[in-house]
Amino acid sequence: MEGEQTVGQNQKNTQEPDMNQLRKVRRDKLAELQQNGRDPFQITKFDQTHHSLEVKDLYEAHEAELLKDHQEPNVEGMDEEQAKEALKKDYEERRSIMDANPIHVAIAGRMMFKRVMGKASFCNIQDLQGNIQVYVARDAIGTDSYADFKKSDIGDIFGLEGFAFRTRTGEISIHAEKMTLLSKSLQMLPEKFHGLTDTDTRYRQRYVDLIMNSDTKDTFIKRSKILSAIRKYLSGKGFMEVETPMLVANAGGAAARPFETHFNALNEDLKLRISLELYLKRLIVGGLEKVYEIGRVFRNEGLDTRHNPEFTLMELYQAYTDYHGMMDLTENLYRFVAQEVLGTTHIVYKGIEMDLGKPFERITMVDAVKKYAGVDWNEVKDLEQARVIAKEHNIEFEERHKKGDILNLFFEEYVEEHLLQPTFVMDHPIEISPLTKKKPENPEYVERFEFFMNGWEMANAYSELNDPIDQRERFKAQEELLAQGDDEANTTDEDFMNALEIGMPPTGGIGFGIDRMCMLLTGAEAIRDVLLFPTMKSLDSDKKANKTSAAAPAAAEKTVEKIDFSKVKVEPLFEEMVDFDTFSKSDFRAVKVKACEAVKKSKKLLQFTLDDGTGTDRTILSGIHAYYEPEELVGKTLIAITNLPPRAMMGIDSCGMLLSAIHEEEGEEKLHLLMVDDHIPAGAKLY
Repeated sequence: MEGEQTVGQNQKNTQEPDMNQLRKVRRDKLAELQQNGRDPFQITKFDQTHHSLEVKDLYEAHEAELLKDHQEPNVEGMDEEQAKEALKKDYEERRSIMDANPIHVAIAGRMMFKRVMGKASFCNIQDLQGNIQVYVARDAIGTDSYADFKKSDIGDIFGLEGFAFRTRTGEISIHAEKMTLLSKSLQMLPEKFHGLTDTDTRYRQRYVDLIMNSDTKDTFIKRSKILSAIRKYLSGKGFMEVETPMLVANAGGAAARPFETHFNALNEDLKLRISLELYLKRLIVGGLEKVYEIGRVFRNEGLDTRHNPEFTLMELYQAYTDYHGMMDLTENLYRFVAQEVLGTTHIVYKGIEMDLGKPFERITMVDAVKKYAGVDWNEVKDLEQARVIAKEHNIEFEERHKKGDILNLFFEEYVEEHLLQPTFVMDHPIEISPLTKKKPENPEYVERFEFFMNGWEMANAYSELNDPIDQRERFKAQEELLAQGDDEANTTDEDFMNALEIGMPPTGGIGFGIDRMCMLLTGAEAIRDVLLFPTMKSLDSDKKANKTSAAAPAAAEKTVEKIDFSKVKVEPLFEEMVDFDTFSKSDFRAVKVKACEAVKKSKKLLQFTLDDGTGTDRTILSGIHAYYEPEELVGKTLIAITNLPPRAMMGIDSCGMLLSAIHEEEGEEKLHLLMVDDHIPAGAKLY
């Protein structure tokens, strides 16, 4: 093994100088250009007239017009040589017609391919719209320019002028008449055929991802079109786009933990907004009858495939309507955006077909739970009965949970996964809806809906609460929850209360998750795929060095941490003996964490996707979110008991148990997952 490590290290040591040498070569080329008075970084502009796709479309239209009377040669009955000669002659005739009426263009972009062939060469230029082949001849651009071109590198940015033509193989190209190096690339791009596939690098270096992966560029172009379509639709309906503060004294309007900061100038603590709601309602009070905002909100929560601590939210409020009006608006908006961006209301996401053209289903939360869980909540008389039924169905609840909270837990456990087609779930319990109007006929429930697609919550809407007396009581209830340890509960916003007391008309309001909408309409698998620069855990200098050099790990040089165990209290050892055969029935295995995410609407649970060595992914849920964020566990090697029977948790089967070490320190429980050497393979059995 030592010999193998030495060989591998020697290979790394020989590879790394090669990369350094390549970078040096590029810098030397730049220095030569600068010395000869052709510094590309001195160029300030280039008059770009077209993009690649525009050139191709323009040429095809021009060609169709000029060659509309041209007859294709009939090669039927000819031998191979005769046919070849006839087609060659036809090509030359068409070229002469087109070259006599050339389309002159000027494009700019990054060179992604180059093939030098003596006095003439081909390259490929990539721009915003795609790429196009360029024919570069010494006689056309001049000897000096051609010599510079031959020395150019993949990744260099060129501006070029010339005329469009079609090659003998049928590819629309540009015959360059002038080549101008606009920027010298001093770094190497990823290898062409393998591209940039590492997801971590793609997210951290999105600029490289956009260059190398056309799908990534298409996703973000489509995202921009989605936002434009939303604005177009709302503008047509008379809505006014506004902006409200991001730094706030009271972060309300949603159940979420805010980020906190300090404003030095005023010596005041502030928070980053978690919602747009309370300020937009102030504008409704002020008489702006239709308002919306598309903006960033910030929630100090975990990272997973559908959550990022900063994300784009749209909230919209309309006076003199209710949640039924919001349903109509949502249905029409989604149809419009899909048609505008995709050209169809029929979308497919991960094999699931969804038809936005059909009327969206509308169902109450009580009816949905009855349909999918078989529990009729209308028959549940009180909290005690709700708790009994929850225990019978293995629904985990907390002491603070009321009857309505438990109904919502049933909904999350049994219903959400079935809501694949566009569905409005209406009439939520009042306990989970502090800013919503009660249903006049049944004050235990409120006029609220959540919009679901693909099993995801896509929007949340209310008939907004405009009774200031009721609103104050709701805030009071929220503060009691805060005192009980719910750090996502709202606090009373006195200025908002003042606005309500001045008077807010009957209002419908809704919040849309823009990022999830973009995921569905672009086919993106994770929220990070629709965020240009998603939140990532910082890489320290040691980690960066390990990525770019063959230096030995610095761990050996780290100072050994001194740990004080004097305040640690551990549980007493079991006195009851277990025979060896009984113990041996537990199958302890090393498992690799392939993915980890927070379980939706659970504060405690993390969902692990594990490699257990069988070739089939294993799912285990663990209530350790208070101690770990999902992102920091991906790639770790853990220990699991793999032969426990599956246990349903939040509607997900947990197939096994991860082992943790637990102790008490100064009255507080501490937990550490058992993490082992990454050299241990997945599936290795512990004895």
